[in-house]
Amino acid sequence: MMLTVVGFLVRAMVVLTGTALLTFALLWNAPGDPAQAIAIARFNAVPTQDVIDQVRAEAGLNASFWAAFLNWIGPLLLFDFGNSSVTGRPVGPDLWVAATYSFPLAITALAIGLAISLPLAILATRRPGGFMDRFAVAIASLGTAIPAFWLGLLLILLFAVQLAWLPAMGARTPTHAVLPALTLGLGIAASLTRIIRSGILEAWEQPFLAAFRHRGVSDRAIGRDHIGPHAAVPVVTVFGLELAFLLEGVVVVEVIFGRPGLGSFLTSAILARDFPHVQAVVLLTALVFVVVNLIIDVVYRVLDPRIGEPDA
Repeated sequence: MMLTVVGFLVRAMVVLTGTALLTFALLWNAPGDPAQAIAIARFNAVPTQDVIDQVRAEAGLNASFWAAFLNWIGPLLLFDFGNSSVTGRPVGPDLWVAATYSFPLAITALAIGLAISLPLAILATRRPGGFMDRFAVAIASLGTAIPAFWLGLLLILLFAVQLAWLPAMGARTPTHAVLPALTLGLGIAASLTRIIRSGILEAWEQPFLAAFRHRGVSDRAIGRDHIGPHAAVPVVTVFGLELAFLLEGVVVVEVIFGRPGLGSFLTSAILARDFPHVQAVVLLTALVFVVVNLIIDVVYRVLDPRIGEPDA
């Protein structure tokens, strides 16, 4: 167990360090003068060369690549994201405010996706090849094929413009989160429906189930004790990956619906070449991936204790 924890921590450090280095290198080598972009964003005007030189010195852009990277990542080891190159404010509080908009939206979208996919997949597997099964597969395929940005625009056109039931832009009230959460949740439901359906059908085809039936075990007990855990293993994988990748979808959807959050936080930082802001979002996303992978590993061991055991 101790070796497992140590191995996980080592992998987490490698992932986070590699992510930080790659992101910093991409920003450092991006076309254009980062000092000029920062100066324009800071003063909202075309800066003079003296102002650009001053900003370059303040942002540490005069240093070499490795010196600048070490200067940035050093405080990060103490959970200090540094200060914004544009506003001069600490990055941590601004990142927290943005996350308070994005993470509840992501969790709501996951809940919507699971609430739609689970009953739909169960109904589909009652009669494989029947009408409900074909309907579920068709809906899942259609939902997977539709990009989130296009689905969001369709929902805005229907519910905000034509029916005027829901607001389209902003985040002032809980109703402002309905369309963004539905946009993300429908895409998640499409992926989960296919995986849950396949997992249940595969579980019912296991050869050992015939022995349980001969012993008089009811289908309800078989479904609860054997089908559920067997089908849950691939579902946990997809559910965890959806949670991790959901942050990318949140960024796109927040821009479409004009919501504050990590989306606007990241896009404005990229345009302004605000290195600390961009790095903070990227590292937060990488940290979510690492934590989700740990949770998936733990859930795997609960569902099937044989996972992770050394071979005999």
